[in-house]
Formats: sequence, C-alpha cells, structure tokens
Amino acid sequence: METKGSPRITRLTWGRLEVEGRAVPYRDAKLYPGGAREWDWNETGTQHRPGIQPADVEEVLEHGATVVVLSQGMYGQLEVCPETLDLLNERGATAHVLRTEQAVRLYNELRETEHVGGLFHTTC
Repeated sequence: METKGSPRITRLTWGRLEVEGRAVPYRDAKLYPGGAREWDWNETGTQHRPGIQPADVEEVLEHGATVVVLSQGMYGQLEVCPETLDLLNERGATAHVLRTEQAVRLYNELRETEHVGGLFHTTC
C-alpha cells in the first residue's frame, strides 16, 4: 500500500494555518498522509486541560502516520493527555509535543522523509 505524502504547511499566523492545496485556511487542523481537515475539538470533547485526547490522534494514525506532531498552541496552553502519548507509543508511532511555531517547522521537515501527521492549535 502506497501512502501519499503529507501536505505542506505554507503559513502560520495567530488563529490561521494555511496548507498547500487547500483554498480555505484552518483555525485548528489535523494533517496526515494524503490530506488535511479542520480539527473540531467538539468531536472528542477536547479542552486545553486535560488536552489532546487519544480519539484526536486516531484519525492521523488511520491515515498511515508513523510520526505525529502535537502542537500545544502558540503559548503552550494546550496540554496532551498521558493516555494519548501511551496510545501513540502502543501503535509504534513517534510523538513530538511542541509549541505551534516549532511544531510547524518540525512537521514540514519530517514530511519530506516520514509518514507524518499532526494536530495544530493556532491560538493560545
């Protein structure tokens, strides 16, 4: 099974993430091999605390990501549930948890050589 590459992030500003090939920018986004979509926290009940839920990363894993970049927001206010990191570890995926600017840089680097996915929070 051949996996398509992950889309490149072309621009990040407060509250806005622009992705190559997507006409409309995202506020928060899920990116994965072969695609991207808006990350709607209401789907899984995500809040800043306790943070990114295991259910939030399921989709990027289902699309073939073996490396997952989790952004904590511009000021690091979004936490990551320990269970989320446990799930990624159990599935054999490498996790990187960074503030959003650093997360975008790392994601764009990794997309050149890895099956990478990411969850990006563009505010706080």
